[in-house]
Amino acid sequence: MSEKISLRNRFIQTILKVDKAMTWLYDSHIHLSDSDYYPNLDHIIKGMENINIKACCVSMDTADSKRTLEIGKKSKLILPFIGIHPERANDDLDLMIDLIGNNHHHLSGIGEIGLDPTYVKYPEDNKRQIHVFETLLSIAEKFQKPVSIHSRKSLDNIFQIMTSYETKHALLHWFDGSKKQLEKAMDMNFFVSYGPVLIYANDKQMLLSETPEKKILVETDGPVKFSKCFEMKSGQIYFIPSVIFCASKILGKSYDEMALLLEENSKSFLGI
Repeated sequence: MSEKISLRNRFIQTILKVDKAMTWLYDSHIHLSDSDYYPNLDHIIKGMENINIKACCVSMDTADSKRTLEIGKKSKLILPFIGIHPERANDDLDLMIDLIGNNHHHLSGIGEIGLDPTYVKYPEDNKRQIHVFETLLSIAEKFQKPVSIHSRKSLDNIFQIMTSYETKHALLHWFDGSKKQLEKAMDMNFFVSYGPVLIYANDKQMLLSETPEKKILVETDGPVKFSKCFEMKSGQIYFIPSVIFCASKILGKSYDEMALLLEENSKSFLGI
């Protein structure tokens, strides 16, 4: 049996051995409101119940945020985050402000928000992204909500902007910075999250090993697709035990120890 298949089987065994009575697992960043999940959402929720997983369900824009709020009503395991992704920076910001204001008691956080030069074609696009990001940071600060931040190719700008805000807690989801940027993130008391690529990417494994244990979270960012042992499948919430298993090996912990640490970290991020 190849090493890849053996490793995959060990991940499956880990999922089957999850002790429901012991620890809650958390996917800190997944897009369950995405249309990819529509046909199977009830099945996904049932699976979450079976293996004790809660999900921070993040949003892309106002329409997506409304779907997230509706999905949040289906199960207490779904923790709704609403916001405007930098790709959708031209969305109706005033409508989003009203949506947050009218639903803040039901929200677990604000997100996905942030900056990304990938979606900038003109100088006005960059200005709009910054305006949307800063506005939603202000709203998060007002209602004392944690934020889930998109920071692809923009970490230094994120750091500079965030010095002006006192949000409850902030997550740099899918952290992909340098060791120096990781140190800066820790100095600013950010959480950082690692996803399924941790299982096969040496650079992510190295970053995890350098991250203070109390600041580590895990995520899937589904429905993003993953290669290697995941065979280009869309991110599913049941990948989380595999990510935890991998993290435990990197940090020299048992699976149970890692799961308990991540539960505590997730609760700290969420303020619960």
